[in-house]
Amino acid sequence: MTIDDEPDAKSPRGVPALEDGGGSDRGLTAVIFDWGGTLAQFATIDLEDLWRLAARHLAPGRESEVATQLAAIEESFWERSSRDHRAWALAELLAAARSSIGVDVAEALLEEAGVLYLDAWTPHIRHEPDAVEVLQALRARGLRLGLLSNTHWPRAFHEHFLERDGLNELLDARLYTSEMQHTKPHIEAFRSALAALDVHDPGQAVFVGDRPYDDISGARAAGMRAVLRRNNAVPSHDVDPDATIDRLSDLLVHIDAWL
Repeated sequence: MTIDDEPDAKSPRGVPALEDGGGSDRGLTAVIFDWGGTLAQFATIDLEDLWRLAARHLAPGRESEVATQLAAIEESFWERSSRDHRAWALAELLAAARSSIGVDVAEALLEEAGVLYLDAWTPHIRHEPDAVEVLQALRARGLRLGLLSNTHWPRAFHEHFLERDGLNELLDARLYTSEMQHTKPHIEAFRSALAALDVHDPGQAVFVGDRPYDDISGARAAGMRAVLRRNNAVPSHDVDPDATIDRLSDLLVHIDAWL
């Protein structure tokens, strides 16, 4: 997905900027992570190849045509989200797909198609090798930990990977925008994550993410410190993080300084 017309970094659309932009001297109580490209390794996968599995089940004999349409519909949802930050879920996407391609299927069949999609992702999703160690170290410092991910897939899809790799139990709150009204960088997405961790002062929380626009500008506008996990594969944005890291383990030195 590319963002063609991004709002100013200091005030993303729908996000009132705060004067200090985050980073207070009041200590820390929580660290919140993005998922893909941050806790999980960044994976570039052809959407059409993944949707082909669902298309094979939804419309035998029209796999190529339906897969292309499904991929285009998913991309249009992400483009819409980048404009208005409104969250969306798998059911909404599949309803739009059903309307567009004229395939009427029972709810159970839609769920099965979704599982096929998850199976296609499974070999590609790997969490960073130091993710468990870093989360354990942060918990040992007395910090509450959270996850906030822009996604349209149900909670169970993400929990599958987190549980598989031992991260689920280390995260006190896990928020997915498929269950929310807004996506990052909207301020309400960050407020929801802070509330889930019982953090009343945004300056006492750090957000770690790999997207300068969604993660860094959004977190800073919400009053949080923001750490950029460098990822040259995502769009750049004119915003200054409080710190930049190449590996998750690099985060600890910054956390210790802020503590």
